[in-house]
Order: sequence, then structure tokens, then C-alpha cells
Amino acid sequence: MRLTRRANMTKVRAYFSLFRIKTAEGIQYRLAGLASASVGVFWALIEIVVFTVFYNYAANKDAGTLAGLTLKQVISYVWLSQAIWTMQPMSIDAEILKKINSGDVGLELCRPMDLYAHWFAGTAASRLIPVFWRGTVTLLCAILMPVPYRLGLPASAIGFCWSLLSFFCAFLLCTAFGTFVATVRLNVNWGDGPMYMMMLIGGVLSGGYLPLQLWPAALQTILLLQPFAGYLDIPIRLYLGTMQPNDAGSLILLQLIWIALFVAAGKALMAKRLKTIIVQGG
Repeated sequence: MRLTRRANMTKVRAYFSLFRIKTAEGIQYRLAGLASASVGVFWALIEIVVFTVFYNYAANKDAGTLAGLTLKQVISYVWLSQAIWTMQPMSIDAEILKKINSGDVGLELCRPMDLYAHWFAGTAASRLIPVFWRGTVTLLCAILMPVPYRLGLPASAIGFCWSLLSFFCAFLLCTAFGTFVATVRLNVNWGDGPMYMMMLIGGVLSGGYLPLQLWPAALQTILLLQPFAGYLDIPIRLYLGTMQPNDAGSLILLQLIWIALFVAAGKALMAKRLKTIIVQGG
């Protein structure tokens, strides 16, 4: 029993070390991080201008407010979504994809570590550093903007605490889905197109392009229950107060359920694929 527990702790330390090493490597790319942040700020300003025009001059300019989002809340939604945009899995981790295409997955199997946990740690690290650079600069610019375009304060202290927990769950959800997509790509030799389509659909349904509350009313229940709402929409709603703190527990539980489902599906699929793996390249 003690030997098993000690072996498990050794594996956990190994996965954490991989996460820490890859995170340290990512911090070195400061210029890329600042470039991503500048894109985020620029794109946020474009979205804010577009929403301002619609809220003030559209024929149905009250539609957004009737849906539960004021212009001030939409502006805060845009800033927050751009700050954590790179947390979403828009591509398979470059190192993992290289190993799949070159055949180095065969070498990975020789290590005394669980391959899924190894990929999960690597995917998490590749998501964390871009969020750090882009999020820090974007939020700083959002706070320093003139009042009409500034990031608003959270609706309540309790809602803010719940939103922080939900943002952490969103990070795990993005990592779980990113690892699942990488697992789908394993032992596939017909290209990466379907994988990128899966991730693009996730980005659209996360609310990153258009807040989910502004989608048709008939779709609201489905949009909230689907997994990708946990990327951005749920934590931002808790921050803005369009979802009350009383509902936070059930919303975070929904995120945790989707995390568990993606992890379970990824592990099961990887176990199946590794039985018939084709090592490509040389």
C-alpha cells in the first residue's frame, strides 16, 4: 500500500515538473505574448465600437437590454473574454502534434508515465502562459480606458469570488477538451481539418464571438448546458451579475461534470487508440 502511494506521488511530482518546465519555457516568449495582448486590446476596441453602435442606433436597440445585458455589461464582457481568449484550445499543442506526426509517440510510451496525464500537463502549460501575458496587459488597458469603455467592477464581492473559481474550472475545462482533441488526432492520418473544426465550434459556442445571452431566447437553455459555455460565458456571467451567486454552485458543478466527461472520454479513447497505434514518420 505504501509503495503504491509513493509511486503515485512520484508520478504526480513528475507531471508537475513537466508542467513547470514547459511553463518556464513559455515565459521566455515575451514578444509573442505582448503581440497577442496588443491584438486582444485592438480587437476588444473594435467589438466595443460595434456593440455601441448597435445598442444606440439599431432599429431594435433595446433587444440587448431586454436579453439581460446592458451596454456597460457587454463592454466588460468583451474585455474579460479577450483577456482569457487564448485559454481556449484553438489548436493542438505544437509539441504534442509534432510527436504524433514524427512518430515520437512511440518514444513517449517507453516512459514510466501515463501518456494522457503527460499530455494533459503539457496542454495546461501551453494554455497558461498565453493567458498570463495577454490577460495581464489586456486587463490593465481595460482598467485605464476612459469611463464609457472601461472594464466595470464585479457586481458583488461574492459573485467575484465565485467567478474566480469558475475561471479556474474554465481553465481545466479548456485543458481537458484540448487534450481530448489531441487524443482524437492520435493514430489519424487524414489531416488536421476536422480537429480544427471541433475547436472552432467550441470557440463560437463559448460566447467569445457573441455573448450567449444575445443569442435567440429559444436557445438559451441549450447554450447554457452545452460544455463550451464553461469556457467564457459562465464565469463572465458570474462576474457581471447576470447570473446570481445562488446559481453559482450548480453552474460550477456543470463545469466539473463536463471536465470529468472529457477526461474520461480522452482516457478511454487513448487506451483504445494505443492498442492499434500506427507510428508515422521515422
